[in-house]
Amino acid sequence: MTSNESGATYAAAGVDIEAGDRAVELMKQWVRKADRPEVVGGLGGFAGLFDASAFKRYERPLLATATDGVGTKVAIAQAMDKHDTIGHDLVGMVVDDLVVCGAEPLFMTDYICVGKVVPERVAAIVKGIAEGCTLAGCALVGGETAEHPGLLGPDEYDVAGAGTGVVEADALLGADRVRAGDVVIAMAASGLHSNGYSLVRHVLLNQAGWSLDRQVEEFGRTLGEELLEPTRIYSLDCLALTRATEIHAFSHVTGGGLAANLARVIPDGLHARLDRGTWTPLPVFQTVAKVGRMQSLEIEKTLNMGVGMVAVVPPHSVDVVLSVLEDRGVEAWLLGDIVDRTDEHDGGAALYNRYEAFDLA
Repeated sequence: MTSNESGATYAAAGVDIEAGDRAVELMKQWVRKADRPEVVGGLGGFAGLFDASAFKRYERPLLATATDGVGTKVAIAQAMDKHDTIGHDLVGMVVDDLVVCGAEPLFMTDYICVGKVVPERVAAIVKGIAEGCTLAGCALVGGETAEHPGLLGPDEYDVAGAGTGVVEADALLGADRVRAGDVVIAMAASGLHSNGYSLVRHVLLNQAGWSLDRQVEEFGRTLGEELLEPTRIYSLDCLALTRATEIHAFSHVTGGGLAANLARVIPDGLHARLDRGTWTPLPVFQTVAKVGRMQSLEIEKTLNMGVGMVAVVPPHSVDVVLSVLEDRGVEAWLLGDIVDRTDEHDGGAALYNRYEAFDLA
């Protein structure tokens, strides 16, 4: 066969195996830091291994599982060429879905799909995932990096992850425990977290034409820096609460907003009353609403409005919850209460103005 008759190669099709191997070598140092004693083996196997004999201390262990991504927040990371925090966001979205039922996050796996493997970029993404796992108290036991030339541009990528946790069956949290008279406690968000970025990008980047390097006085930094603020991870904080006092339910505030997510843990016949007057949304939420000339209801059902996690607790637990969260550096406040449903409500949860609503229009 002459040189101009050489056969097709994977590299010619756009997949660089050597770059993938280089990425694995670069990420190993970060994966090793996201460990737990139950993890068996190291990076490089076909499957991650976790020693389940630790479950022997449980009477009836229930495994919890969750999977998620970070939506179009990846577009901000790509535009700013900053990739070491998007993995932190990914972990927060997964582990805080696990902890709402009282489950301790044990381990995660990740999936990174790229248009072109740039080893340093992939390693930066994994670094963020590993750091997030460390903050959540779980291990990163494996993952996959897939190169998809022709489907994604050379600088485009997406990330997803799955996590597993465990909870004692008798300690399972949720709607079954919630009672009239319970108190709703809010935990502050760090910012937008990882939801509603299609709306935020549409309003600020497309409609208003703002650039990511625009200095925004209300933020005290650039728009891009504000939009890349990492998602707060609450899992260890929530677990600390379950060990300190009686908790009935948690709600992770993601897509759908505060009311819709809290409604998922409110049983039939009860209603959650949430008072807008108890907090002021962070400037980023007010900016999106003002620039987009949005109605309160529209933005509230899309963004977390500054509340990232909610605890529903009996009255005797309130002081302990607020004290534990303060000690752990988590801003928290009384957000509302649980009442019997009345004719004016269909159940679930609703924001209302006991004092004065924040002006979003």
